Amino acid sequence: MAGGRHVVEALQERTALPQVLQPETLRPATLDRAFQNLLRDFDAAHGGWGSAPKFPQPMTLEFLLRYHHTTGDPQSLRMVTQTLEAMARGGIYDQLGGGFHRYSVDERWLVPHFEKMLYDNAQLARLYLHTWQVTGNPFYRTIAEETLDYVLREMTHPSGGFYATQDADSEGEEGKFYVWTPDEIRGVLGDQATRFVTAYDVTERGNFEGKNILTLSAPLEERESLEEARRRLLAAREARVHPARDEKVLTSWNGLMLAAFAEPARALRRDDYREAAERNGDFLLRELRAPDGRLRHTWKDGVAKVNGYLEDYTHLIEGLLELYQTTLDPRWYRAARELAEGVLQHFSGPDGGFFDTSDDHEALIVRPRELQDNAVPSGSGMATLVLTRLAGLAVEMDYAERARVALGPMQPLLARYPLGFGQWLSALDQALAPPREIAIVGDPAATDTRALLAVCFEGYRPHQVVAAGLTDEVPLLAGRPPVKGRATAYVCTGSTCHPPVTDPEPLRELLTKP
Repeated sequence: MAGGRHVVEALQERTALPQVLQPETLRPATLDRAFQNLLRDFDAAHGGWGSAPKFPQPMTLEFLLRYHHTTGDPQSLRMVTQTLEAMARGGIYDQLGGGFHRYSVDERWLVPHFEKMLYDNAQLARLYLHTWQVTGNPFYRTIAEETLDYVLREMTHPSGGFYATQDADSEGEEGKFYVWTPDEIRGVLGDQATRFVTAYDVTERGNFEGKNILTLSAPLEERESLEEARRRLLAAREARVHPARDEKVLTSWNGLMLAAFAEPARALRRDDYREAAERNGDFLLRELRAPDGRLRHTWKDGVAKVNGYLEDYTHLIEGLLELYQTTLDPRWYRAARELAEGVLQHFSGPDGGFFDTSDDHEALIVRPRELQDNAVPSGSGMATLVLTRLAGLAVEMDYAERARVALGPMQPLLARYPLGFGQWLSALDQALAPPREIAIVGDPAATDTRALLAVCFEGYRPHQVVAAGLTDEVPLLAGRPPVKGRATAYVCTGSTCHPPVTDPEPLRELLTKP
């Protein structure tokens, strides 16, 4: 009995945060130390971190984009762009069909484990979109769109949910669906084959069990000129036996993909992405939210089951916040806020942090709390980010305070082990930045309102939240009348609220100020 008690006590100690009665000071130096440690360990030859197997690390790269945005440090952006270009050239990326495989078995991103995961593609599509916004390089936009188009084509349930995974093997062989011989390519492309095999490093010897995983070695400019060849090879590949799918719908992974469609829907003005995001939001709230408002973790064949975990709530909140800012339909904001209240009511710990399971989940020896990111963002790390974002829309500073309480004692871990805490680092960056809250008072469908909204969503602005409409259902809009009957923008940065503006150019000037 004594031995068992010691085991329980050890588990409880492992999952406990330091007791904090008041929020600790949040320190920019934590972000600086994390950046320096990432720079020290970066693979300058191939991009990314570590050797083999090598994983994409989207949460770390998102933090580095934010760090560049905040500090202007060029090395943080270089780490992002070098890694993303190497991955998109490599075999970890499906050069014909779009989408990323799970990881590379080597340090060069050449040979993947061919399984495709919904969560990877959600995070990477959004990351490539953000990198396009920062750099203006259309290559990153193209990869984001190809990845999302793959999900629409192959990973979408007719009712709007997104499937979990696509297997690595078909006909009993891993990668068989994806690899090529030179003769197979010549049979499809004819005279165009020579140029293609040179650009994509296709040889008689091959790079994978006598066949070729396609990798782009040609200059990026040449990729676009080979679009027709890729399209023809993709059409030919469709005749092969496809890898099987795991067709369950997981709430947390779908929340990530919801955000991945909703944000580029407005950034790229893609109506098909907006429609996919709205259908997914409807599906999740209809099929995976119980009548009492609580979430379920998984759905398949019309049956939702297992009580939702913290990550189900927080990842879905993130997706709903992006969907609100794209559609400006207040029902998405309302759903996000209701779920946030559920997080605070059912997942909060006495130390100010969060548990992974709800207070009425199946009883366990120790209530789990996984602080570190894994393949998906930590539920606790995402909770601190979405609460900080929601605080601005809801004008509810208690949300921001709860995030600060959870973040404070984590800072030594974030600085020392940044590869394990990328989501937390983004949340800390969000909490440290002066919040920028933008209220556009006007009919979201009206031309003058749309002109102001277009300015709001120019470029990469991770620290802002935007509300728009004619009612005060979203509290950020309350008490802010239109000026002279025109759509009007109210901008507050930190504790400074600027006079309202009604024209796009003055708004652009406000938003480009530090």
